[in-house]
Amino acid sequence: MKIAFIGSGNVATNIAFALKAAGHQMVQVFNHRLQGALELAEQLGCEATATLSELTHQADCYIISVKDDVIEALAGQLQLNDKLVVHTAGSVSMEVLQKASNYYGVLYPLQTFSKQRLLDFSTIPFFVEASDDESLATIEQLAKSISNAVTRTNFEQRKMLHLSAVFACNFVNHLYDLSEGLLKEHNLSFEALKPLILETALKVQSVNPHDGQTGPARRNDQEVMTKHLQLLSNNQSLQYIYQLLSDSIVKSFHK
Repeated sequence: MKIAFIGSGNVATNIAFALKAAGHQMVQVFNHRLQGALELAEQLGCEATATLSELTHQADCYIISVKDDVIEALAGQLQLNDKLVVHTAGSVSMEVLQKASNYYGVLYPLQTFSKQRLLDFSTIPFFVEASDDESLATIEQLAKSISNAVTRTNFEQRKMLHLSAVFACNFVNHLYDLSEGLLKEHNLSFEALKPLILETALKVQSVNPHDGQTGPARRNDQEVMTKHLQLLSNNQSLQYIYQLLSDSIVKSFHK
């Protein structure tokens, strides 16, 4: 399949390389910053443009992978008629693509991506949706060419998947960042926590998260939690986060 990418960020970069490796032909990359388009296009061996009027009409599928809040406005500037147009967002309706084409849908990968780390897509879950049966079959086939975990979902389900992912990934990574900050303040290395982080990630693969919960809040150990809050006496923000999460865990086990 001939594919054009609208966007060249973390998600676009990873999906583009995976699709190219699967035998699809990348024909063009668009980015409002030409340099951004060129960087990805050169690696993919295709054209680059920063002008929508120069967008190719030779692609079979156009993948929009940009910030959620610009998808609708960008789609409104496209006139791709009978070409298949999809976006990769978790919390954006597929209907925002109606003005771009008669055939549209969603190709949503549930994973965290960085340009610097290209992933193996075989186990990455993809959730697909489309305006019609033919488009759905095409999007599903495209997703299955790189992933063994492709599921049809509706918008309500996709929104909840994205919300859950924010809790399970984005918030957790932020807590890693806060933990590293605490350690640095006392000349300690984040390396000390990596075996713990790895074991936590491995355990959840076979043990229900609720059953696998440990720590002072799980035990409702008020003495330890009070001491921790005292250690954070000079950081009200961390105190608030610690108290909020501890209260949530306590309520979950000690109703």
